[in-house]
Amino acid sequence: MCPLFDLTVKITKRTLRITMTDQTLSKHRHISFTAHYTGYIWYQMGISHPLLATSKGKTLAMIAHPIESWGEKHVGGSMRTTLKERHTMLDDRLKQLIGQYPDLQILEIAAGLSPRGWWFREHYPQIDYRELDLPDMAKTKQTALKQINPDSPAVLSVDLFTEDFKNAFAVFDPQRPLVVISEGLINYFDKALLSQLIQSIADYGKDFQSLYYLTDLYPEPVKNKLAKVIWGSSKLLKVLSRSAFSFHFIDPAEVQTFIQNAGFTQVQVVQPSIYFHQENADLDPEQHHGDLVWMIEAKR
Repeated sequence: MCPLFDLTVKITKRTLRITMTDQTLSKHRHISFTAHYTGYIWYQMGISHPLLATSKGKTLAMIAHPIESWGEKHVGGSMRTTLKERHTMLDDRLKQLIGQYPDLQILEIAAGLSPRGWWFREHYPQIDYRELDLPDMAKTKQTALKQINPDSPAVLSVDLFTEDFKNAFAVFDPQRPLVVISEGLINYFDKALLSQLIQSIADYGKDFQSLYYLTDLYPEPVKNKLAKVIWGSSKLLKVLSRSAFSFHFIDPAEVQTFIQNAGFTQVQVVQPSIYFHQENADLDPEQHHGDLVWMIEAKR
């Protein structure tokens, strides 16, 4: 069972072309169908560009709106709420890292229709920010970005679960720090694939001056009235995205151990109930405080 509204990545069995090499693709390649939904929600929130909002995203937002509105009215939140929380936390941390490393390089994987790359390139022109997705979504994103700014760098197209993923790291200068970032992605993988992905990031980025991985993660939805809404909406998500959304972790310690075992040395779990509420600063960060989404920062 899984949530309806984190419509970010569609997992399909369709055969896709790869653009970086001609090697055989893995069977785990996916296409970002539901990225249209999140792209439109970010546009509605006023944090995205109109060209990153699609008609498909508008349709999906209309389908989800009644249940989203019901959740916001009756249980105090919705998956739209978590979209804003996770996006804000990731952006805030990225700004801090740019302050620490003015020559920062960023690789956003499964970038979908996120406005992050566009926004950060506009506000921090000294950084090297590249985006990556599968061919169909990469083409859609590339078209939009070139209309916004003809000088936008090419969107990389690669399957995360093949050796081609390593080629994306070759685009960057290992003498400078690198941040790999993902949003709305990793809950769509089982634990074996998730471990493979994180191990690949740690391995391919091991020679960089510094390596960080920033991501969001949906833990087991406990202590939250909205959890019932999430579980109850799973059938609709499966119909819309044909995906398997999974919860793998119950407490922050499990996440930290899992990511450390995959190759990172330092792992921090950030919970919105503490991050956005100073009055909760004394809460134990090692306990699950009922948030629907966490931010994860890992450093190699």
